Amino acid sequence: MAEFFSMGGYGTYVWTSYGLTAVVLVVLLVVSLKSLKSTETTFDRLRAAVGPKEMKRMETANGDEA
Repeated sequence: MAEFFSMGGYGTYVWTSYGLTAVVLVVLLVVSLKSLKSTETTFDRLRAAVGPKEMKRMETANGDEA
């Protein structure tokens, strides 16, 4: 098992690379989720400011109606 983790003497570099990659992916996920939440909040505020009738008219004009 120790031989697997040592990776023929390159284990330090390999596992450090995996660790840094995992940290970067987690940070990217957190930032993306925060951005999504912010965008959804902004969209909800804009939707509330426009009103339901105007939203319906805009959806119909854009062809978004099912």
